[in-house]
Amino acid sequence: MDTSAARQAIFNRIRTAQRRSTDTTEVERVAADYLARHPQGPRPTIGTDLLERFREQAVRMSDTVDEVAASAEVPSAVVRFLDAEGLGRRATAWAALDALDWATAGIEVAFRAPRDEDLIGITGAFCAVAETGTLMLLSGPRTWASASLLPETHIAIVPRSRIVATMEDAFSLLRSEQGELPRAVNFISGPSRTGDIEQTIVLGAHGPYRVHVIVVHDQ
Repeated sequence: MDTSAARQAIFNRIRTAQRRSTDTTEVERVAADYLARHPQGPRPTIGTDLLERFREQAVRMSDTVDEVAASAEVPSAVVRFLDAEGLGRRATAWAALDALDWATAGIEVAFRAPRDEDLIGITGAFCAVAETGTLMLLSGPRTWASASLLPETHIAIVPRSRIVATMEDAFSLLRSEQGELPRAVNFISGPSRTGDIEQTIVLGAHGPYRVHVIVVHDQ
C-alpha cells in the first residue's frame, strides 16, 4: 500500500467511526498538499560510503559488526560469532528467517517469540541508519519485537541495500513501503545501557548485553 492510499484508509476509518462521509474534505486536501511540499530540515553530511559510516557508528555504540557476501552465509557467520563468544548454539529467530539453512551450519533455531530461558535472539531489520549506527525494526506476525529485547544477545541481519543515510530517510522509506506504522517500531543503537547508578555505564540493564550485526552484501 503506498503512502497516499494508507493515509486515505486512515481517514476513512476515522470518518466511519464518527459516522461521517468518506469523501475527502478540503481541509484534508490542503493538509496533504502541505505535507507533500513541506521542505525537510538540514541534515549532516554523511558521505557516500553508507556501510562504512554505519559500521563506524555501530561499533562506537558497542555493537560488533560482520559482513557476508550472500544470505546463504548468514548461518555460518552466526555460528562463528556464537563460538567466539562461547554462547552456545541455540537461538530463537524471526519466522521470516526460516528459509536459511541453519541446521547445516550446526545451530538449533526455534522460529517463535523468545521465552525467559532463551538467551539468543536473531532478527532481520527493516533498515539501518548510517548516521547513528541505528537499527530500525518493525513488529509483525513473523517479526516479533521481543526477539530483539528479551534475549541477552541480539543478532541482527541487515541487507547492505537497506542502509540509509539518516533517520529522515528511514521514515521516508517506511512511509513509502508500509504506508502506516505497525504496532511497534523499535530503534536499536547498541546494547541496552544505563548510567543511573553513580553515573557508571552498565550494559544489559533493560535489554541485550550484546548486539551483533551481520551485513549481507547481496541483498
